[in-house]
Amino acid sequence: MNNSFDLQKLLRPHILTLAPYSSARDEYTGHVGVFLDANENPYGSVTGENFNRYPDPYQAEIKQKLSPIKQVSPDRIFLGNGSDEPIDLLTRATCTPGQDRVIIMPPTYGMYEVSASIHDVKLDKVSLTSDYHIDTQAVLDAVTPLTKIIWICSPNNPTGNVMQRDAIQTILENFAGLVVVDEAYIDFTDEPSWIQHLDQYPNLVVLQTFSKAWGLAGIRVGMCFASPELIRILNKIKPPYNISLPAQQALLEGLNGIGKKDRMVADILEQRDALTGMLQSLPIVVKIHPTDANFLLVQFEDAKGVMDYLIHETIIVRDRSRVHLCEGCLRITVGTKEENEVLIESLKKFHPRNVIV
Repeated sequence: MNNSFDLQKLLRPHILTLAPYSSARDEYTGHVGVFLDANENPYGSVTGENFNRYPDPYQAEIKQKLSPIKQVSPDRIFLGNGSDEPIDLLTRATCTPGQDRVIIMPPTYGMYEVSASIHDVKLDKVSLTSDYHIDTQAVLDAVTPLTKIIWICSPNNPTGNVMQRDAIQTILENFAGLVVVDEAYIDFTDEPSWIQHLDQYPNLVVLQTFSKAWGLAGIRVGMCFASPELIRILNKIKPPYNISLPAQQALLEGLNGIGKKDRMVADILEQRDALTGMLQSLPIVVKIHPTDANFLLVQFEDAKGVMDYLIHETIIVRDRSRVHLCEGCLRITVGTKEENEVLIESLKKFHPRNVIV
C-alpha cells in the first residue's frame, strides 16, 4: 500500500490531548447498588417506566450481542444517534475548520456535505460517471495534503447501485486519510460488506444502520466500524449518553429478530422486482435505474408533474429531479404489495392536466 496512513497525524492535534467528559457511569458500570452519584430521580419516572437512570454510555451489552452478528470485535464498534452522528464526529475529529478538505462523489447522500458545511470544512466534489460509478483517477487527482476524508456511499443513495470494489480498494491503498464506506443499504444486496477488510485497511471506516432492513428508523441508531484506535477517539468526543435507554432496550430486543429482519428483506426484494415490472409498463416512465437498495430511481417524462400529482394523491416519494445526474428522476421507496399497487393505480391515471398547481 502507498497510503502511509497515520491516525495520529490525521486527527486534529487538540483531540489527542482532549480530556473527555467523565460521566457517573464511567466510574461504575455495575447494575446493582445504591446509586447516589448522578443526581437522578430516585423515585422513578413520570411514565411509570424505569427511565429515571442514565443509560450505559458505551452500550456494552448491545456491542457484545452485535459482535457475532457482524463478525467484528466489540472494540471496533461505535453506536451513534443514527449514522449522522458518526458522520459528524468523523468530520469533527479530523478536519480543522476553514482549512481541511473532504471529497464527496455526487450524486450521493446529502449529510456528508451538510456536515462539512456545519464544520466549515472545504468540500471537493468529484462527480460519479454517467452510469453512477466512481471515477477513480479523478478522485485520487482531487486529493490534496489537506484532504482528510473520502466519503463513498455503497449502495449509493439516491442512485441505488453498489460501487465497484476495485475502485474502493484502489482509493484505500492510495489515500492516506479516512475512506468511509457508507453501507446503509447493504442488506438489500448480495455484495459482501467491507467490514471484513478492517484488518487489511487501517484507514477504512464502515457505516451501517438499523433504520432500513431492521425497521428501527424510529429509535435512531447507526453503526460505525473502524480500528479500535479510531473507535476510542469517537467515544472520547461523543456526547456522554448519546443512545437513550428506550433505544437501547428496543435494540437489544430487536437483535433477537434476525430471522424477521431477513424475512422482511426478502419481502422487500420480491416487491422491488414486482414494482419494477409494473413501472416498466407505464408509458410515462423513461428509465428505471438498476438498484441494490430498497428503492428505485425512476426517470419520468414529466417528473415535476408526477411529483405534484402524487402529493395531491397523498402518495409521497422523493423528488431528485434537480440533483446532479438525476435530472427527471423521482426516488421511490419499495412499499408493501398494497402500497405499491396504490402507487401504480394512481400513476396509471396521471395526465398533465391532473397536476394541481
